[in-house]
Amino acid sequence: MAQKRSTSSRRKKRGTSRRYSKGASDEVRTEMHHLKQRKHGLKSRKQAIAVGLSKARKKGKKVPRKSSR
Repeated sequence: MAQKRSTSSRRKKRGTSRRYSKGASDEVRTEMHHLKQRKHGLKSRKQAIAVGLSKARKKGKKVPRKSSR
């Protein structure tokens, strides 16, 4: 009879790579900081995230493609 693996061990083996690079996370973190300081005229948290990811894409960081929704 086959052994059952726990879900945590399956999760570890399946996807250990990062979806966003550390550099992309830093760009978003910077934009969130600018949002709090009201530097760029951003209105919302989502807008700050979008700007940060856009800057990361331009710099060539690892960021998933834009969704087509």
